[in-house]
Amino acid sequence: MIESVTLQGRFVMLRPLSRDDVPALRSLAAGPRRTFEWAMVPATERAEDYVENALAQMERRTALVFAICLPSGELVGSTRLFDLQRWEWPEGRDPRHGEDVLDAAEIGYTWLAERVQRTAVNTEAKLLLLRHAFETWRCFRVTLKTDERNTRSRRAIERLGAHFDGILRAFQPAVDGKPRNTAYYTILASEWPSVEAALRKKLG
Repeated sequence: MIESVTLQGRFVMLRPLSRDDVPALRSLAAGPRRTFEWAMVPATERAEDYVENALAQMERRTALVFAICLPSGELVGSTRLFDLQRWEWPEGRDPRHGEDVLDAAEIGYTWLAERVQRTAVNTEAKLLLLRHAFETWRCFRVTLKTDERNTRSRRAIERLGAHFDGILRAFQPAVDGKPRNTAYYTILASEWPSVEAALRKKLG
């Protein structure tokens, strides 16, 4: 069920991150740091470690880590599906009767080159990830989280149609080395049809 996969759209292709991507990631990460705001973007000298960590997660099947590519094949960012959950249902109460599916997942660690920010790239990338989570894995819930202070990211998540569930205080370290208050959003399987329709409309 948790297998490496390529997700193809009109504006982007999401393919598994690989060691061959280190030079491109290093080049992207060398851009002005202000363009990444609160995103977890590797320092240029840590690009190789970033990829090795991603490959280890994929090998353990705890995450799918993607290179975000334009139709030309050019790499313009990265994103992932992680925190992949199979819940412990009471005996005899599993609504999927033991099928090899997931109950919940999270989308995150998304960062993009400055020139493709606020374009169809992020919208379609999220559409492809959500579709995989809800239609292939049949998740009940997909979570998206960001730093409470990251207003741009929060607006982008809200434009997806995600529900704001609240603030998790001092939830994890922030990129600036302080305890981070985390804004917590979710989309449920029951909400997916309307969310998908709205995203498809945005993309035209």
